[in-house]
Amino acid sequence: MAIFNLRVYGILINEKKQILVSDELIRGSYITKFPGGGLEIGEGTRDCLKREFLEEMDLKVEIGQHIYTTDFYQRSAFNPDHQIISIYYEVNALEEIKVSLRSKPFDFDETQLKVYEETKETETFRFIDTQNFSAESVTLPIDKLVADMIRERF
Repeated sequence: MAIFNLRVYGILINEKKQILVSDELIRGSYITKFPGGGLEIGEGTRDCLKREFLEEMDLKVEIGQHIYTTDFYQRSAFNPDHQIISIYYEVNALEEIKVSLRSKPFDFDETQLKVYEETKETETFRFIDTQNFSAESVTLPIDKLVADMIRERF
């Protein structure tokens, strides 16, 4: 039985024209992606994204314009019985970012590594300058398509 896995991601570009990404270690796989996550039952896509930013970054955000929704088949990298559908929105921070931002990929601190030992998942965040940003900056196939769309804007 196939299951649809709905994912919602935010494209946050700061005043310095840098794009926020999440570097994640999930079950031994290193993944750079846009911040966001899975839609829960009873939740709208915009509410999902607000919740994800609060949970992951303790950051209140405003959800802006819809950017893209997956329009092709994408099998989940973590569960071959799942089909991924991703929805992307522009996001604006409503407050200053409080979490520690990194300058290099997968720069996890001791606390994040302890979380990984317990849950097999951890993450950290960083900004990438738009002139250095491309499909190669992110890992997931749908994110790569969206990265190219963003790159065309700059």
